[in-house]
Amino acid sequence: MFSHRVYLMLLAALVSLSCQVSFAEEPKKAADSLVVYQGAAGPGLGKHIVLVSGDEEYRSEEALPQLGKILAKHHGFTCTVLFAIDLKTGLINPNQNDNIPGLENLAKADLMIIGTRMRKLPPEQMKPIEDYLLAGKPVIGLRTATHAFLFSKEHPFARYGNGYRGESKEWEGGFGRLVLGEMWINHHGSHGKESCRGVLAPMKESHPIVKGIQDGDIWGPTDVYGVRLPLPDDSQPLILGQVLNGMKSTDKPVEGKKNDPMMPVAWVKSYQLPGGKKGKSFNTTMGASQDFESEGLRRLVVNASYWCLDMGAKVPEKSKVDLVGKYEPTRFSFNGHKKGMKPSDFAGLD
Repeated sequence: MFSHRVYLMLLAALVSLSCQVSFAEEPKKAADSLVVYQGAAGPGLGKHIVLVSGDEEYRSEEALPQLGKILAKHHGFTCTVLFAIDLKTGLINPNQNDNIPGLENLAKADLMIIGTRMRKLPPEQMKPIEDYLLAGKPVIGLRTATHAFLFSKEHPFARYGNGYRGESKEWEGGFGRLVLGEMWINHHGSHGKESCRGVLAPMKESHPIVKGIQDGDIWGPTDVYGVRLPLPDDSQPLILGQVLNGMKSTDKPVEGKKNDPMMPVAWVKSYQLPGGKKGKSFNTTMGASQDFESEGLRRLVVNASYWCLDMGAKVPEKSKVDLVGKYEPTRFSFNGHKKGMKPSDFAGLD
């Protein structure tokens, strides 16, 4: 009788432990590693945008949820936001550079917006990205997307890595150069000391992406990135980055070579992966979470979303880009992300 009682107690303890393990693993499920904003009304109704965050410095984990909320609430798009997720805790951790769950959602996406930096994703997570690009679907790159990936030579997707130089000559420069138009080059402005003011590129005032935007409407505390001029032949600069002598929007332009010529900070491009269909992309080297405090930059990316989805004729005279909910972006810095955050902390449109 005693041994039977002991057996029952041991069995109950094992069941309890099993439940605890199950609950502990709950946050690591795919459904808990992303957030979805359901569009209810607007020109974007029925279109699905997947926004991929994951960078150590510019707080894409804050910027992309806000951008997704704007696109969903004001324009009707359904937006799925993905995050770099810590493999041990299930929390958002931009320093976990080899895990972005949920990329399989790209299979049904109409547009990908990517703001990653030097990611080393496993082949099973890179495959949905390649399938998406082979289909020639549109892409928007933000800030560090020019150097979105970085792999060893042995990795099956090494050709996507920033600065790739290998047997595949078409891939020289990696994902950034082939798909977006440029890879990582340098900081053209002084990082953390010289901010950026957006100026419309000559002869591009009538492009749908810059509709409702004037010189100076776009400003950000992040510096101008260097690019090689001219951009590829299949690219068109839309916004030039005027380097400012300080970290305020009212600061004067830097004198001398830094602004002569000015670097493009936003452009459009056509792309085609070897063996894939033709597609188009929009890229801006702005896009830190603090940059999105600029109404002009928010409008630029919203307009670009319309254009990428062949909805350029539906771009409003002045797209509604009001911030949705509380938005207090963290200053850009390495290891500066807010600790203990879960994707669910960004849920909801209120």
